Amino acid sequence: MAAQTVAVSTDSSTDAVDLGPAAALSCRECGERFELGPLFACASCFGPLEVAYDLPSGSPDELKKRIEAGPNNIWRYAPLLPVPADVADKPNINPGFTKLVKADNLARELGVTGGLYVKDDSGNPTHSFKDRVVAIAVEAARAFGFTTLSCSSTGNLAGAVGAAAARAGFRSCVFIPHDLEQGKVVMAAVYGGELVGIEGNYDDVNRFCSELIGDPLGEGWGFVNVNLRPYYGEGSKTLAYEICEQLGWQLPDQLVIPIASGSQLTKIDKGLQELIKLGLVEDKPYKIFGAQAEGCSPVSTAFKAGHDVVRPQKPNTIAKSLAIGNPADGPYVLDIARRTGGAVEDVNDEQIVDAIKLLARTEGIFAETAGGVTVGVTRKLLEAGLLDPALTTVVLNTGDGLKTLDAVAPTTGPTATIRPSLDAFRDAGLANG
Repeated sequence: MAAQTVAVSTDSSTDAVDLGPAAALSCRECGERFELGPLFACASCFGPLEVAYDLPSGSPDELKKRIEAGPNNIWRYAPLLPVPADVADKPNINPGFTKLVKADNLARELGVTGGLYVKDDSGNPTHSFKDRVVAIAVEAARAFGFTTLSCSSTGNLAGAVGAAAARAGFRSCVFIPHDLEQGKVVMAAVYGGELVGIEGNYDDVNRFCSELIGDPLGEGWGFVNVNLRPYYGEGSKTLAYEICEQLGWQLPDQLVIPIASGSQLTKIDKGLQELIKLGLVEDKPYKIFGAQAEGCSPVSTAFKAGHDVVRPQKPNTIAKSLAIGNPADGPYVLDIARRTGGAVEDVNDEQIVDAIKLLARTEGIFAETAGGVTVGVTRKLLEAGLLDPALTTVVLNTGDGLKTLDAVAPTTGPTATIRPSLDAFRDAGLANG
């Protein structure tokens, strides 16, 4: 799509934009640089744009101290993000610094002898990692004078945009497939913005938004995952920053990351590389593994076939938050998996449900279906000998299981229903269970 900008109603010039260390936008394909603005595609080759930085110089120890003295949210990493220095003082939902759970019970179940950790992003304000990326997009929307926040979403992003817009004083209008899980629909609608269901799947929704962004109807709208996408994507880097800081400023040996568009995985890798460049962690090899649902596995299919091109698929899976049949960052995921010595694998719906229950039973973490995908793929990779059980491994849970109750409800319920008497309890065989 050739459109690069949306008309913005603002008196501020681009020169006045304050996004901290962000210096320019750079094309991921040809390297051409552009001034900071609501751009998402290179004018020369139509490649995707991403933020380029003037990163802090000086002592790594001093930068560590500065970070550690910051707030317990993503703004502790403001010196490494496209946000103004005073971002923590602005109205925002302040996501991040979620728990890194040492999953010893799960490790024993899976036969992992090294450290196994779950980065549990269900603890964010709207209970998914999307709060991170939206928080960054909000700052870009402020800088560029947008008045409406919007997105195409498989559910979690819609809720995150609705909440962030309400907090920051923006109007919101978000678009979702018409058949999402009810929990995600309610969460997206409760914040008072417009919620529009589109007849079709996510790729249909995304195409509609691409048309709207180039139409006068979209003037003044910041689409967090389209014309604000270069900034939005940077929020996922904070997962890499937090994981390394929570491991004592060390790189993990292996990471298992779910794939929807693929942006999260690519930005986690970018974050790890920045930490190495800044001297905040010791440089050492690490492997990145991607996780998909079998019913929507275009990247996994391409990886296994040895292809560089990701062919679109029509999604058919309970993991609706990952149901993007034409993932924009799919080719870059392939590059990272191969460069780091990782892999991309997938699991079917039954394995997803089993993995959700396994994580809940062993660690008390109720993951949404995307978390079931990562845990299920972790188990599959271990069985195939692709994950080393003796190394430090981090598995991502990106959302809360309360959002996807339908996935586990048919096979989950009361152990027994009894009369209110001790005899009935004994007769049910539960007294010594």
